[in-house]
This record gives sequence, C-alpha cells and structure tokens, in this order.
Amino acid sequence: MTLTLAVDVGGTKIAVGLVDGDGILTHRDQRPTPAGDADTVWATAADLIRQALGRAGDTVTATGISSAGPVDLAEGTVSPINIAAWQGFPIVERTRRLTGGPVRLGGDGLCMALGEQWRGAGAGAAFLLGMVVSTGIGGGLVLDGAPYDGRTGNAGHVGHVVVEADGVPCTCGGRGCVETVAAGPHLVRWARANGWAGPPGADARQLAEAAASGDPVAIEAYRRGAAGVAMMIAGVAATCDLDRVVIGGGVAKSGALLFDPLRAALRTYAGLSFIRDLQVVPAALGGDAGLVGAAALSRA
Repeated sequence: MTLTLAVDVGGTKIAVGLVDGDGILTHRDQRPTPAGDADTVWATAADLIRQALGRAGDTVTATGISSAGPVDLAEGTVSPINIAAWQGFPIVERTRRLTGGPVRLGGDGLCMALGEQWRGAGAGAAFLLGMVVSTGIGGGLVLDGAPYDGRTGNAGHVGHVVVEADGVPCTCGGRGCVETVAAGPHLVRWARANGWAGPPGADARQLAEAAASGDPVAIEAYRRGAAGVAMMIAGVAATCDLDRVVIGGGVAKSGALLFDPLRAALRTYAGLSFIRDLQVVPAALGGDAGLVGAAALSRA
C-alpha cells in the first residue's frame, strides 16, 4: 500500500497525517502551533513529519502541504498572517529535505475544498467552492474537477470579496469584505453594537446559543452575516459557473441559524438561470479536510 504524507499548517495547530489511495487517513497527529521564531515553529512540524515517516516506512510516495496563506507556489514559501515568524518561509524545501520525494504546496482553503470533493460533502461536484466561516473566512476552488491555484496560488480568497461598498475596514487592507460581515468575531461585534447583552468575552458560539433561544439581535446578526455570504456566493457562482458550495468552520456549526437565511438570501441574489439550482451544503470532514485535501493535491 502506498501512502501520501499530508501536512496541515495553521495558526493554532500543525497536523500531519498519512492518507491512502482511497483518501482514508491511516494516521493523524497534531500539536499546537508554538510561539517563537521560525525555526521553533518548524521544529514542531519537522518532528511530526519524522514520526509519520517512521510509521510509514518506505510506503510514502509524495507529500502534500496545506498552509494558511498567503502562499507563493513559485518559490515554495508561505507567509501565514497568523504565524508572524513565518514570512517567506521555505516550507517546500524544508519538507523535501526530510522526505526526499516530491512535495506540492497549496493554500488551506484550496485543500479544504479538495478534501471535501474527494471524501466529503463535495463528492461528485466538478465545479466547487469550499469555504470555512470561522474567525475569518477562507476558501478554495475546484474547477472542472481540478484544483484552481490562480496566478500565485492564492485563488479562492473569497473572504475578501467586497459586499458592503461603505463597509468597515478589513485586516486585508480593504473594506467591506464579507469577512467583516460574517466572520465570528464580527458577528459578535455587530450584535454588541446593536444592543446584545452577551457575557464578557462571548464568542460566536454563545451568540448562536442566544439566537437559538430567540434573542432578536442575535438572530439578526446571523441573518445579516448569512446575507453577506449569500451575496458573495452568488458573485463567485456566476463567475465560475459553480454547481456546489461546501461550508465548514465554527460559524457553520450553527447549522440552520446560518444555512436557512443563507439559502433564502441566495434565492434573491442568484438570479441567473444557470446558478439557481446551486447546492449549498455543510462540510462533512471537519478538521480532517485539510489533510485529505493536501493528499489529493499531491495526486492532482
């Protein structure tokens, strides 16, 4: 049996797995992303990689890496916004030194989309947008069955599609991005500004609990966020002729609170005949999507 080594790098955790030819994780381990300099962060990733290689023996034929971005495919480097020590970090070269085989890099949104298309809620979809709606909003595109990297490897950054012409400033440097409307911290911020009396330090999960209990401001916060996501989806679907959108992440775990108003708003925004039947579904793989998608990327 041949295996693919899969690496998933994010601001809160680094995960490494072994994936077989059917997209099944046969091994998975993860650790918190450490604070410190670039080599300190790499030491955690390298230790996980060595342990996985030790388990796999000589059955690993390729490696796929999913990383928070931006990524630079031409240079094989990553500059994750939420890992300050890694700016232009040569992750492909460092990984290849350990594995001795081919290594392919992709953004975390793209790998999430690929994972869901291979083994999750996107199975069978040839034109797919995979999204994560959590503390931020990320995404990736699978077009005509193949991963779409774009010019630099950063295609699919749908969280920074503008949905409010005079919206609030975004961390990306723009303003009015859908991330400023629908990401978890922004849902809470809007709710508080409009009278929600949630407990100190409350997050999107507690806002969802309040909405489920009938709090009108919390319900409106989710409705407003869902409308922003629907507006963005309609634009991307019209541009890319999508047949399915898969949404994961912490905010998406609120279920009907997000998906019901999202689908209702989509009926307003998605007017073109070829996107009226667009399917919008919850993700199925959870935290494993990035690893499964990194393995899929290495096979593409």
